[in-house]
Amino acid sequence: MKWSEKRCIVLDMDGTVYLGNTPIAGAVSFIVRHWSECDFYFLTNNTSRSLNGYIQKLRGMGIYTDRSRMLSPILPLVEYLRKSQLRTLYLVANRDFTCELTTAMPELVLAESGAEAVVLAYDTELTYEKLARSALLLQKGLPFFATHPDLVCPSPEGPLPDVGSMLSLYETATGRRPDRIFGKPDPLILSPLFSRYTRESMIMVGDRLSTDMQLARNAGIDFALVLSGEAKREDLQGLSYTPTFVLADLGCAEAYWV
Repeated sequence: MKWSEKRCIVLDMDGTVYLGNTPIAGAVSFIVRHWSECDFYFLTNNTSRSLNGYIQKLRGMGIYTDRSRMLSPILPLVEYLRKSQLRTLYLVANRDFTCELTTAMPELVLAESGAEAVVLAYDTELTYEKLARSALLLQKGLPFFATHPDLVCPSPEGPLPDVGSMLSLYETATGRRPDRIFGKPDPLILSPLFSRYTRESMIMVGDRLSTDMQLARNAGIDFALVLSGEAKREDLQGLSYTPTFVLADLGCAEAYWV
């Protein structure tokens, strides 16, 4: 398969484009070199940072993207909340995500009193008070939504507890699992692209099997695994579904461009 035939390249970010704050040189070079030849989209499950923060981070690496090229769980979450006519939420999230959500849905009321659902994002400002109040609401049977299922978030010092780990805490305390989890590997996160591109013209690139590869599989698109982040080649042993490509990093895709 030629990469030049792909019109839409969806990129995971941490582990694929950069590691922490360090750009992956081959990946950045590949993106910049082919920026005008296809459409690059940047996808993150991490809901602890604003989309504008990611845009500025990418621009600092020489990738001049904008919000039209960003994909995150906030987009399908907002769509779902509007369709469900949920307007009052108890939100477990940090200030960046709270600002993103209320900007996207200015009609939202964030309150414990009258809450119609509990929403859990990657809350890097988590307090016991938030845990306690949300757990009590869940025990009353309120709908429960989470932005993504990742167990850990990579950091230069090692993996950090992410939403998936928090969900285990809630399950232990309340017996509840989310009614809906947005973000990878749910293909709904790619829904803005399906009306613009055929699945044959799309490829997902990422470093995680449980989210990135599973998303590609669920969406019916090709997948390129990069070994610049979490996954190792030996992790593929015994899997029934394997990537279209396995690359040391995205820069190695250059060999398949023509």
